Amino acid sequence: MNGFEFVILLVSIILGCITCWIYMLSSKKGRAKIPVETGTRYSLNQLSVMADSLQDRIDTLESILDAEVPDWREQNEHSGQSAN
Repeated sequence: MNGFEFVILLVSIILGCITCWIYMLSSKKGRAKIPVETGTRYSLNQLSVMADSLQDRIDTLESILDAEVPDWREQNEHSGQSAN
């Protein structure tokens, strides 16, 4: 193996390690702050915090939809009535 091949091999190993490291860091950020497991009991306060967080998300999504597609509510009502 000559010097050029060794440099290519070394760079590819380093880039592979960096890619794995970035993937592991990004997967940790995507996890929920409160772990949801089957059979887990939550206090009323924890459930209230989760509900508030979900309501904030819904409000944000609705405001984005209102800005992007002004008549999305009417379109959704019509499609919901035809499904029944």
